[in-house]
Amino acid sequence: MGLITGWFVSILVAIYLLIDSPKNGKNKWLWAILGLLFGLFTLGIYLIKTGRKGLGWTVLIVSIIIYSIFILIYVFYFLLLIIGYSNA
Repeated sequence: MGLITGWFVSILVAIYLLIDSPKNGKNKWLWAILGLLFGLFTLGIYLIKTGRKGLGWTVLIVSIIIYSIFILIYVFYFLLLIIGYSNA
């Protein structure tokens, strides 16, 4: 479910950047590909570079927090697999 949601968000970001970037004199294909690969992180940087700094920094900080939480969850899960879990 999470993987599907992540790709859905990345596709929406890529479509938005493909449409909006030419309005701001940016390369639409570059920003669309970056949006597809990096999702909300790219959207935050794009908004900052196009003058919408408040919204851009908010999106960037929230995306960093979300990515950090997912990384911590995967590390914790991996450690549980390696070390093991015991009720003793």
